[in-house]
Amino acid sequence: MTAQSAHVRAAGRRASNSTPFQLLARSGLAARGVIYLLVGYLAVRIAFGKGGQEADRQGALQTVAGTTGGTVILWLLALGFAGLALWRYSEALLGQSGPEGHKATKRLSSLARGVFYTAVCASTVAFNVGAGGPGSSDKKSKDLTAKAMHDFPAGRWLVLLVGIGFVAGGIGIAVGALRRNFEKQLKTEQMSARTRKVVEALGMVGRSTRALVFAAAGVFLGYAAITYDPGKAKGIDGTLREFASTSVGPWLLVLVAVGLVIFGLYSFCEARWRRV
Repeated sequence: MTAQSAHVRAAGRRASNSTPFQLLARSGLAARGVIYLLVGYLAVRIAFGKGGQEADRQGALQTVAGTTGGTVILWLLALGFAGLALWRYSEALLGQSGPEGHKATKRLSSLARGVFYTAVCASTVAFNVGAGGPGSSDKKSKDLTAKAMHDFPAGRWLVLLVGIGFVAGGIGIAVGALRRNFEKQLKTEQMSARTRKVVEALGMVGRSTRALVFAAAGVFLGYAAITYDPGKAKGIDGTLREFASTSVGPWLLVLVAVGLVIFGLYSFCEARWRRV
């Protein structure tokens, strides 16, 4: 490492450890929590036949926009997502917290999440200024699947691989949640014994539920590839609605929705105790 690169890293480390940067990153975790609380709420409404809006980020933003002070809240959400993106980019540059944070796989994961939250921030800003927004998750999933299948020679197999990746990733996240691996990322030493137990429960249930939804969406992507039918692909809203069409009726969707609400609550715990 050259003296110049070392100086740049040191400056980046100082910036990432600054109070404003820490607050910005934590506000992003809180913003994520707000979105999941709303998605869970909308999913419950769908389960009981009262779902006028889609249970995804688009529906969540529309719900916020319809409340008193919604415009201000939407801009705060956009700022929070910007903070999440910057935090993840800093991890890609400097490494994540923890003994294995400098591994290439960890940095690439942070880079991918930074790009994702950049897109989330941009779509939230677009929604705020009336220039569109995130759009229906189902429509986006179908459109991207169709484009991949029709524009690339091996697009069908690419979609299948992405679907398998979603399923594998979901299983991995769920296993990690049940093993409470997420505790390594939290300042558990600052929690009381009772608080730690509550946060553990929220993390295990919330992260597992989120993983289940991602894995289910991956199954639909794989099915779309196998049948060569982009219309079979589903976003978050369509995936959640499928839970209501099972033999147990809407109650499975209710359970999943409650799990997403719990993940939203866990996100607030991360906003408080995450090692940033």
